[in-house]
Formats: sequence, structure tokens, C-alpha cells
Amino acid sequence: MFRGLTAGKIASYFSMYMVMIFTAILSVGPLVWVMMSSFKTNAQIVSSPFSLPTSISFDAYREVIDRGNFFTYAFNSLLYATAATVAALILYSMSAFVFAKYRFPFKGLIYVLMIITMLIPGHSRVQPVFSLIIRMGLFDTRTGIILVYITGGLAMSLFVLRAAFSSIPKEISEAATIDGAGFIRNFTVMHLPLAKGGIATAGILMWLGHWNEYFWASLLTTSARTRTLPYALAFFSDMFSLNYTRMFAALTMVIIPGIVVYALAQEQVQMSVAGSSVKG
Repeated sequence: MFRGLTAGKIASYFSMYMVMIFTAILSVGPLVWVMMSSFKTNAQIVSSPFSLPTSISFDAYREVIDRGNFFTYAFNSLLYATAATVAALILYSMSAFVFAKYRFPFKGLIYVLMIITMLIPGHSRVQPVFSLIIRMGLFDTRTGIILVYITGGLAMSLFVLRAAFSSIPKEISEAATIDGAGFIRNFTVMHLPLAKGGIATAGILMWLGHWNEYFWASLLTTSARTRTLPYALAFFSDMFSLNYTRMFAALTMVIIPGIVVYALAQEQVQMSVAGSSVKG
């Protein structure tokens, strides 16, 4: 493998691989430890926290499901993440299409102002959003959470989607216009299928962000009927505060779905984000 390489290049490769291995251990190690501990007893976790479990038992997972109202929280998280992502993709993809293919006054300024919202701390929105939700009568409702989530990924999604539409040759839009296609047909029939890579990437990133969101769910919900899985972890901590096995089982059940979704779509996300950084 290293035949023909100088000592300097070998040392460089060795350092690179060591850094990658170290980073992988830091990233994956805690997750593996949490999953491994969910199959241990409390005594095993305390006495030998880094040892392998002596037996595999799913009792901790069954207790979390039975006592923790798990399926209600999972349904809420899935509903919020999916509904907000679909609605946001419809709105943001149309906005990105306009920014990519049309000319209008102050286009550049408006786009910059929308993208620069990435630099604004999210917590600065707390007071106005909370007051608006209260006045609309949407506090502790699923609709209120979905509306807040829709606005959450504006800047990043618009950046990725605009790059996807910008990469489509302008001749396609011109030909559609000559054939008499209006805005809706030009967008849905001619451009939307060609931008599916960027749309998939923006959707995945938004969905993962909504699935793992904690702050807004803790601020805008109070009842178990509207609670999300990340927010429910705080209640699991109280419920299973002295039962580490159950607590680690709850953590594993919250973490795994997001990891599975990203693992299935990581290549698409990486390729589209890399393309956005060049074309956008």
C-alpha cells in the first residue's frame, strides 16, 4: 500500500488516519456505550460501565413503552417533523425557484436578508414567537408547533434549493415559456423533477432538525398529548432517575430513528451540499 511513498507522505497518511479514527471514536463511542448499557442491569452499569452486557434482554425497552407513553410522543415527533417538512418544502422550493430563475427589483438584497437569518441566534425569536402563538390561541397545540417548525429551516433550505434550481439550464425555462407554460406548470412539470436531489437534501436536513428539536417543544407544549420525544426525555429522566438501564433504553429509542434516516440518505445529502457550495 505504501510502496513508492516517501517517509513524509507515509507519516502524513498515518496522521490523517489517526485523526479520523480518533474522531470516529469520539462520535460513535458514546452512542455505542448508551446502547450497550441499555442491556445491562443497574449493578453492572455502576460496577463495570465499559464492559459488555452478560445477557441480552429487552425488558427495559418494554417498560419504557408501557410506562413512558412512548408511542404518543413518537407519533407527535413524526407528525411535527413530517408535516412541517412537507409544508416548508412546498413554500421554500417555490421561493428558491423564483430567486433562481426570475429577475425582480431588490432580488439580491431580499435573498441576502433571508440567508443572513442563519447568523441570528434562534433564542432571539422566543418573545415574539411565544406572544404570537398565545394570541393566535395555538399554545399547547400540534398546529402551533408545526407552524413554528416550518419557519425553522428557512435559510439553509433556501440556500440548497436555490442552488439546485440554478444548476438547471435556463434554456429549459425559456422553452417552457415559449410553449405557453405558466409559472405553476414551469415549476412543477419542468423544474421540480430536475431539482429532486436538492429537494431531497433540504427535506432530510429539515426532518432531522425537527425530529431532534427540543427547545420550542418545551416552550410551547405542556400536556402529554402534544409532547415530543426529545422533550419527553426530561420526563423519562425523572421517571427512571434511579434506573439507568431504562434511561439508556429511552435514549436509544429516541436517537436511533434519526441515525437510520441520515444513514440511508447521507450520500445524497453530502453530494447536494457539496454541489450547493460550488453552484450557489
